[in-house]
Amino acid sequence: MATKKHDDHENYPTVLVTKTVTVHPKPLLHHPQQILHLSNLDRQCPMLMYVVFFYKPCFAYQNLSLGSIFNSLKSGLEETLSIWYPAAGRLSLNQADGKLNLWCNNGGAVLAEAVTTAKIIQLGDLSQYKEFFERLAYKPVFQGNFSQMPLIVAQVTRFGCGGYSISIGASHSLFDGPATYDFLRAWASNSAILKEKRSTLQIYEPVHERGPLLVGTQHGQQQLTKLPESWSSAPTRGAAAIDHLHQLIKQALAGPDMKFGGSNFSNTGNSNLVLKTFHLSGAMIESLKIKVFGGESRGSFSFSSFELIAAHLWKARTKALGVKKGAMVCLQFAVDLRNKMVPPLPKGFSGNAFVLASIALTAEQLEGSSHEAIIEKIKQAKNSITNDYVIAYNKALDGGAAQGSLPPINELTLVSDWTRMPFHTIDFLHGEAAYVSPLLSPIPQVAYFMQNPNDLRGIDVRIGLPPQFLNAFSHYFLTNLQ
Repeated sequence: MATKKHDDHENYPTVLVTKTVTVHPKPLLHHPQQILHLSNLDRQCPMLMYVVFFYKPCFAYQNLSLGSIFNSLKSGLEETLSIWYPAAGRLSLNQADGKLNLWCNNGGAVLAEAVTTAKIIQLGDLSQYKEFFERLAYKPVFQGNFSQMPLIVAQVTRFGCGGYSISIGASHSLFDGPATYDFLRAWASNSAILKEKRSTLQIYEPVHERGPLLVGTQHGQQQLTKLPESWSSAPTRGAAAIDHLHQLIKQALAGPDMKFGGSNFSNTGNSNLVLKTFHLSGAMIESLKIKVFGGESRGSFSFSSFELIAAHLWKARTKALGVKKGAMVCLQFAVDLRNKMVPPLPKGFSGNAFVLASIALTAEQLEGSSHEAIIEKIKQAKNSITNDYVIAYNKALDGGAAQGSLPPINELTLVSDWTRMPFHTIDFLHGEAAYVSPLLSPIPQVAYFMQNPNDLRGIDVRIGLPPQFLNAFSHYFLTNLQ
């Protein structure tokens, strides 16, 4: 899977991998080989998700060799894996039901060392994705056998200018975003490059058992096999995201009269998307608030920057893609369920703990709705994520509902909020990273909302778009922001 080429990576010098090692947990604690049952939420996207940290040249580490940094990262990873031991395992296919689980076999993570004569300054704006970034990541050969794929891979690359990149790929079956953030913070602390190990680092002891999120197993039977009686005839009722997704697929396949129905649906694959980052400064967000509400007092109507930008993006993307007025359109966004469950999931829960909230309108209704009305619907969708919703969502996934292999649907806008996970503050080297960029993901049309290291009141929006709609989206999205 690849995006449309919008930079010529052949113009950059090569990246030469000089060393690759398998990293095993330090024998601090003995973890016997075992099968860790995954939840349906874990199984949705088992592929590796990558981010790359950029650290510009710094006097503090200019005299450190690449080898010493590599060895410190390796030692820190060994120590981290001794606590986060499932990360050293492999996925295992249960032959009886065809579902993936996690085999904690201490197979190890992979760490690579690389060099390039390229200079970080040559990469320009680090917030804008470039195909060259993919060369900074270790990509294990995958031939369809998950039992042979490491769940954590990393590569440290020294640039010709003395700067570094550190890329990490983690299986989404292993961690979600908050758990990945905690794992990387622990690894950076344990690596102790140019700093002392911080035993006081505020990270909860990881809890790897999926417990109440399991369906049809001894551990999760009581929590997830009982649905409210009123749902008996409609097993996914209450899981609006699943119901809406099914409706969108039916609409897309309904016939040639629909914008992406019939044969057009099969041609909306991921291979032609351009990844673009839009930086919304704190001043731009405030400007949008003023223009949306006319500078008047909002009274008791409060909202977050996420809610405002998600509403604005949904309207802009739907209009830019030219969706027909009568078509159903959806906004879906991830909601952390750790505190939505009854009882809440334990602190330090390391698995996937999010579900999608969903709003559905016709394109005409969306265009005619005010930002305030859409924000209110976003709030309602957030509040709908209850223990019962999670139960229904999880049970629906047990029946095979999945998004991991769907092509982009123009009527579906997906948003993932990373603003509470400031990855750039993770100091693998000296101080904060200049930028942390997600690489191409299995679902590149998702809009990621991220912190910008240089503007903590602002938001970076990374989104994958068909190239023919990029200018239109830029116009509609940036209207009222400048």
